[in-house]
Amino acid sequence: MRIDAHNHAIPERVLELLRTEPVYRTRIEDGRFVRGAAGFAIAASFRDPDAKLVELRAKGLEAAVVSAAPPLFFYDVDPRAAESLCRATNEGLRDFTAAHPDRYRWMAHVPMAAPERATEVLAEAVGAGAVGVEVGTSIAGRRLDEEDFEPFWAAAETLGVPVMLHPAYNEPSRGLDPFYLQNVIGNLLETTIAAERLICAGVLDRHPRLRLLLVHGGGYYPFQGGRLRHAAIVRPELRSAPRDPWVYPGRVLVDTITHDVESLRFLLSRMGAENVVMGTDLPFDMATPEPMTELTAATDAATARVVAEDNPARLFGMTG
Repeated sequence: MRIDAHNHAIPERVLELLRTEPVYRTRIEDGRFVRGAAGFAIAASFRDPDAKLVELRAKGLEAAVVSAAPPLFFYDVDPRAAESLCRATNEGLRDFTAAHPDRYRWMAHVPMAAPERATEVLAEAVGAGAVGVEVGTSIAGRRLDEEDFEPFWAAAETLGVPVMLHPAYNEPSRGLDPFYLQNVIGNLLETTIAAERLICAGVLDRHPRLRLLLVHGGGYYPFQGGRLRHAAIVRPELRSAPRDPWVYPGRVLVDTITHDVESLRFLLSRMGAENVVMGTDLPFDMATPEPMTELTAATDAATARVVAEDNPARLFGMTG
């Protein structure tokens, strides 16, 4: 099966929670999700597993590993409210995927702002069927390599679930304010910051069975990892960092979202096709419009099959 490893949902029970609890400062009205000045239309495929399956088939795909839409992170609300939302999300994703158990798997949503609770929620979710966990690249300003998050990384390693890093709580930059550049550039930058900090801080070395999935083609890491490697040689700030950021094959993976055939072709070459999985970002408007068309234009049929079928099935234990 051709599997989308980067695909989002907003379960119906979460929408109801957001409608009724003011602590989340979110409005669900007129078919839109609105928090602060930001908002987006709630497409049917966010909430309806049948609609999502139709959407996948229209893109040449057959299955998906579904994760919470990033606006559901809520790392900046009361910890108890955040945990309640995570539990509602996990229950909703479990029910969502149960509609087509041969086509769907789901990733856990955990209250990362309370790391000690995140480990417990993660264990419960894995026990309920989660095959991975999605976390933001920033925990409302806190960085994933900070010591407080060490129990989470240990839990993810012990439970054997891959961790998908998704841009969240991007740091402000005046240069990114106009032209939607906070998404176009900022999202890739946030992924790069999170991934390279985890490498430099030794998180991957301390947890040798930990696996990361970097979305949106891995940000700038696949294209600029050589600069970090050089800096580790010449800069005292990196004296304790690994000498080579490329020593984690099979443990640092990326999805296919580049929006450019030539970039995807390079990504497959630089990362190795065995470290790339199909991803779309559906149903957001920044999703790859024709993911399989782009992939088959970038590589041969056998490699496309590895990326779209074999790799996500192996990463998430999805067979049949």
